[in-house]
Amino acid sequence: MKEREHTKSLLPLGSVVLLKNAQKKLMIYGRKQIQMESGTLFDYLGVVFPEGYIDPNYTFLFNHEDIDKIEFIGFSNDEEERFHKLLEEVSIG
Repeated sequence: MKEREHTKSLLPLGSVVLLKNAQKKLMIYGRKQIQMESGTLFDYLGVVFPEGYIDPNYTFLFNHEDIDKIEFIGFSNDEEERFHKLLEEVSIG
């Protein structure tokens, strides 16, 4: 996918983003994640970059509209693009 196609669609795993009003970048390692306590569906699960996974307290759920800047777009191939289409259809209820 071209960079401009990601302005409204889900980013691939490995993408690095900066959220609005944030100082630390996050690397996306999960998409369409449900927060179990609230049952809320989020677009992404991320970890701090460049540190990566530290423990569950340093993982962050967020939505595409929370992204201020896309620093890096992760790997994408035919398999990713097929899975991406399935993810776009995921919703709760």
